[in-house]
Amino acid sequence: QVQLVESGGGLVQPGGSLRLSCAASISISAIYSMGWYRRAPGKQRELVASITSAGSTNYADFVKGRFTVSRDNAKNTVYLQMNSLNPEDTAVYYCNLRQPNWRNYWGQGTQVTVSS
Repeated sequence: QVQLVESGGGLVQPGGSLRLSCAASISISAIYSMGWYRRAPGKQRELVASITSAGSTNYADFVKGRFTVSRDNAKNTVYLQMNSLNPEDTAVYYCNLRQPNWRNYWGQGTQVTVSS
């Protein structure tokens, strides 16, 4: 069973930064992709950013230029650096791991709150 453990969420003021981490219990060198989704109150879960095993990245339009997704295969960890945060970024952020057969695994979620 694949386990994903997220960390790094919290409360930050508008304009601030946070870095989320997601550690996988398996080697991520041969998986299809890892990424981050979020669910804001009253909204559906949406893709934030993802990165494939080849290093290709994909970002939602609302985070382009502000967020950066990266991975460290040696640590089996994916990161989400979030800059210029605004209140609309408040949500529970979920780590996702997708196998080559497109089976998905999810972390438990970490709360990010942007408020003054």
